[in-house]
Amino acid sequence: MVKNKSKVFVTGHKGLVGSAVVRKLTERGYKNIITVTKDKLDLRNQKEVFNFFQKKKIDAVINAAGHVGGIFANNKYKADFIYDNLAIQTNIIHACYKNKIKSLIFLGSSCIYPKNSKQPIKEKYLLTGELEKTNEPYAIAKIAGIKMCESYNFQYKTNYKCLMPCNLYGPNDNYDLKTSHFFPALIFKALAQKKIKKMN
Repeated sequence: MVKNKSKVFVTGHKGLVGSAVVRKLTERGYKNIITVTKDKLDLRNQKEVFNFFQKKKIDAVINAAGHVGGIFANNKYKADFIYDNLAIQTNIIHACYKNKIKSLIFLGSSCIYPKNSKQPIKEKYLLTGELEKTNEPYAIAKIAGIKMCESYNFQYKTNYKCLMPCNLYGPNDNYDLKTSHFFPALIFKALAQKKIKKMN
């Protein structure tokens, strides 16, 4: 069981979701929140990840790290999206197992569901149809992470949970028009238009 004094490692703490998780844990009185920047730990590097886990004696992990972006970025950098996300999540999940960490939250994405999924989306719709082509590599990586968690829970009796956030925006989001998601790009354009009107 994760308690306020537990060492909780939050990956991706500089991003939209990770920073929100850190804020919420802090509000709820968690005192031992562990974070690390990309320049200090490359989550794609298995040896670095394993050494970090052993050194820090982590109790629980919330994995909000990943290579994310909007339709343009997903469609242009397919190889980067599938490699980076597979590497990051594989290293984290296996490091949790090797270090006997039973509590892990793996964050996925609503894009794991079929392109023409029934609405509202239900968990049972996973893998029942064709994925959206523009972000298929990212979706496949996330599906692999879900199935990896399920497999470890079955074989090793871990307690890894998978959550699928969707259409998020807020503090520390990516507002770059070429790599952001739809909502932050829309917000950026609206604010830019407002600024232009004020200048005129």
